[in-house]
Amino acid sequence: MEQALKGMKVVDLSQVLAGPYCTMVLGDMGADVIKVEKYPLGDDTRTMGPYINEESYMYMMVNRNKRGMCVNLKTEAGLKVFYELIKDADVLVENYRPGVTKKLGIDYGTLKEINSDIIYCSISGYGQTGPYRDKGGFDIMAQGLSGLIDMTGDKEGKPAKVGIAIHDIAAAETAIQSILAAYIHRLKGGKGQYIDISLVDSGLAWTVWEAAAFFGKGEIATRNGTAHRVSAPYQGFQTKDGFILIGAGNQKLWENLCQHVLHKPEWIKEERFLTNSIRAENVEELESEIEKVLTTNTSDYWLNLLEKHGIPSGPILSYDQALGNEQIQARDMILDYEHPAGGSMKTLGFPAKFSETPGRLQKPAPLLGQHNNEILEELGYSLEDLEQLMNNNILKVNHINEKVNS
Repeated sequence: MEQALKGMKVVDLSQVLAGPYCTMVLGDMGADVIKVEKYPLGDDTRTMGPYINEESYMYMMVNRNKRGMCVNLKTEAGLKVFYELIKDADVLVENYRPGVTKKLGIDYGTLKEINSDIIYCSISGYGQTGPYRDKGGFDIMAQGLSGLIDMTGDKEGKPAKVGIAIHDIAAAETAIQSILAAYIHRLKGGKGQYIDISLVDSGLAWTVWEAAAFFGKGEIATRNGTAHRVSAPYQGFQTKDGFILIGAGNQKLWENLCQHVLHKPEWIKEERFLTNSIRAENVEELESEIEKVLTTNTSDYWLNLLEKHGIPSGPILSYDQALGNEQIQARDMILDYEHPAGGSMKTLGFPAKFSETPGRLQKPAPLLGQHNNEILEELGYSLEDLEQLMNNNILKVNHINEKVNS
């Protein structure tokens, strides 16, 4: 089956997480993604462990389905190579600090003169405008500025970072949908364009419940542990031997929970718990009363009983347990593949299941400069040209790559 983005050419100038995750997904859907890494050490993620045969597992996780080059863009010859690459590209993704691409001669204004149809996507911490545009911004700073850290954690505890790099992934997802929208626009006869993506904006846009509470009632989101902001019970509860999750946020589920699981039918008419909104206002009392019952038996006991009566519930798993879970396994979310340096590897699967154009793991993450020769030959460079570029420190490959290709 043909993939959805077959024929799209993407030049990836990004590194670490937000940009590489974006271009990885485009590659998963069939785009020809050419990762151009900075000379001479490549993506900063290559320095992050754990390592498998000198290759970073972190790098390999978000750079599959890409071809890789390492080009010295601070040289005239390196820029010439890059400009040739851009001539027939559909998309460029970069995450330099604002202003750097202009200094390098690879900004949108410059590249638009070479390829007027280019869709140029910049991802930065704070965006290309505003008083913070020149600040360096990582995921944790974005979490702090957007209010996420302040609203995450136990009610009486310290503010906590969200467990994953949520603003990086939010920016990646925002970039993906924006690039595809711009690509569709161009296919319909429109022009190429510039896309400005901010880590802060992307994560902030996901705070819809919190914004509704603030704009509608002036409420400021606070740390609630696992509790929901407007639904109850909808959170984690302690049992005799651990913790479980219960989601009985509507009236029917609440009454079912009271009658058939907790055996507290009197709670249905209890003034403190009469409606969903009232229960949410009294969530601490509700949690205490429910846990008095749940701590009399084990997590498995309650989960089986909740399942029997159709009440959404589930365990709280550690990450290793999550990866080994039968549902995760059944959905093919763990993939096996071979890497030229790392050998037999595992990676995460494709979350979207297409009936006609499925995602595919066609290429492992490239070694540093692995596809220099292949890509430059496609651009019309001769073997003599390639040797000269190597000798003049324009192109770079690592020693593992040399062994693989020998």
